[in-house]
Amino acid sequence: MKRYSIFALLFVFGIHAYAPAREVLQLNQGWHFFFRSETSSDNARYVTLPHTWNADPTREGVLLEATGNYRNNMFVPTDWAGKRIFVRFYGAQNVADLFVNGSHAGTHRGGATAFTFEITDKIRFGTDNALLVVVSNASRNDVLPTSTDINLYGGLYREAELILTSKTAVSPLYLGTDGVLVHQHIATEEKAEGEVEIHLTSKSVASAPVTLDITAPNGRCVLTKRIHARIDDNPLRIAYSIPSPRLWSPEHPALYTVTVTVGSDDDCDRVSVRTGFRSIRTGEGGALLLNGQPVRLRGVALHHDNSISGGALKDADYDDDLQDIRTLGANALRSVVMPHAQYLYDRCDETGMCVWIDTPLHRAPFLSDAAYFATPQFQQNGMEQLQEIVAQHINHPSVLMWGIFSRLWTRGDNVTPYLRQLHEAARALDPSRPTVAVSDQNGSINFVTDLIVWRQDVGWSKGKVDDLTLWHDNLQEKWSHLHSAIEYGGSGFIGHESYTAQPDPIKNRMPEERQRLFHEEYARLLQNDSLFWGVWIENMFDYGSARRPYGINGMGLATIDRRTRKDAYYLYKALWNRKSPTLHISGRHYRRRNVPKQSFHLYSSAGTPLLLVNGDTVAVNEYAPCQYRSDTVELQGRVVVKAAAGKLRDEMIIQVGNVAKPKGSPAPPRTTGRQTTN
Repeated sequence: MKRYSIFALLFVFGIHAYAPAREVLQLNQGWHFFFRSETSSDNARYVTLPHTWNADPTREGVLLEATGNYRNNMFVPTDWAGKRIFVRFYGAQNVADLFVNGSHAGTHRGGATAFTFEITDKIRFGTDNALLVVVSNASRNDVLPTSTDINLYGGLYREAELILTSKTAVSPLYLGTDGVLVHQHIATEEKAEGEVEIHLTSKSVASAPVTLDITAPNGRCVLTKRIHARIDDNPLRIAYSIPSPRLWSPEHPALYTVTVTVGSDDDCDRVSVRTGFRSIRTGEGGALLLNGQPVRLRGVALHHDNSISGGALKDADYDDDLQDIRTLGANALRSVVMPHAQYLYDRCDETGMCVWIDTPLHRAPFLSDAAYFATPQFQQNGMEQLQEIVAQHINHPSVLMWGIFSRLWTRGDNVTPYLRQLHEAARALDPSRPTVAVSDQNGSINFVTDLIVWRQDVGWSKGKVDDLTLWHDNLQEKWSHLHSAIEYGGSGFIGHESYTAQPDPIKNRMPEERQRLFHEEYARLLQNDSLFWGVWIENMFDYGSARRPYGINGMGLATIDRRTRKDAYYLYKALWNRKSPTLHISGRHYRRRNVPKQSFHLYSSAGTPLLLVNGDTVAVNEYAPCQYRSDTVELQGRVVVKAAAGKLRDEMIIQVGNVAKPKGSPAPPRTTGRQTTN
């Protein structure tokens, strides 16, 4: 059966064993999965990659930490005996070991980056070969992240592939990349200059001819260089200079193709990558400059799951999420804690979405957590993951910055020297991009990275929202020389009604109303503030978190299933998306109200709305840009609320009257937290 499968792949992809060029075969089919705790593989489940054993993030808040085995038997034809064979996995959460025919081929520690092993010497040609991947998502103190509230779902949760090359090839082994990294030194309207870093490998020759071609977005070749290069452990570096380039920008996402060919025409290997030329740097007054012009980012934090795919996201999931982000009017997204799949960044390159990618040095808001372990194993893993993240995403012009850490505490071991090491390593690997961090602390930790994003939670977990003005003025007076942005958010669950005029104090009740009011005040105080180069909303969508009371982190502007947009979503759509006007009456999920006196909050980017309550006109006043509030009216029974602004219409129905206040908070899931198994 497997012989038929592998030859079917060869036929479908038009691959011939004697073809000189690189061949790539998908390795997503034919996997059999079983837990290590099972005594036999007889009952193994047939699965297709991407796969995770935690498929439902909303299942009673349970996250299974386990070790899983993935087996695949593939027939390797004798014609491949002259090839080199590599296997690449684009994501295994969190630690993976590969065995080929019983022999250990390698280990990878870190769940969000690709890794490649050469398996040529372990293959039996002309017969079946057994691949076994042992994957564990159990918590470890030497693999980052060690503190997070996102679910690390486990499994081979991204795609896999076989790579066949000639004896001499562009190496697929360098930090999980394709072996071609484009470094930008200058990117202006006059010229783009830099160098292409090429990693070569050979098992037959000490040198070989190498050709570099760069093709413009219109398909015209703008540069060709041919050299005879020595092949050793050092990468080959070829300088490039392109006059009058088309610069990449959100408005004009121009992409170039860089192709490297090594070897002769009858025995060669060829790799092509896409990139775009643009400059990103800090400017005076805390500004962020893209191609020399100030850019203000309107960003959202994007996590790594949904209710359908769990953490094993498909291309269509990313397409849908990116469309929702664009509809919101955001021009940037933050890959929180770790990178997403490469497909997302390909789409961001093509559509002009700006990106910030985190490394997994992150602290969740739980007092019992330790985010930083001052051990050589922890520090080495953090450095390795940083290097992989930079190398694997350096060619994406949409990626503007590297996240070094997020919300670390400054108590205990002094983490600052290690953070400086990570910052310096990122700058050495890629001087063309700034580093960034999220901080809710005071002290030296805020002076490590090029950019700093403040996450103070003023008005949510401490103080009042009005205190934000005091914090802002103090920042402007004393620290305006820092390149600052701000990130904020708060939980709001649809169905957690307030029932009273004020948010309900019952434990674990997190009504959408409180989230809405919080965002309204922050938006009023911060929109178009010149002190910040960006405003980041946490989060775009709710996400699975077994450590939270309901198994969900409810800070999203939309629900984890993407079916329902919360009120705060429409607030930012009104502020940010002027191409598609917005009119929205907030509070539509708060349908039962026991307070007779009511006022209504509306969001409109189409001018002052007309408000009708049970057919009567009610006056509205502009509270802040795109925010309108009505006069207070006394109501009873079924109430129909309608609004109009230009050609836009919105309507909701509420019930006003005596509503029995619940005696307790909503029943939590029967089980919360993590489960473990071997």
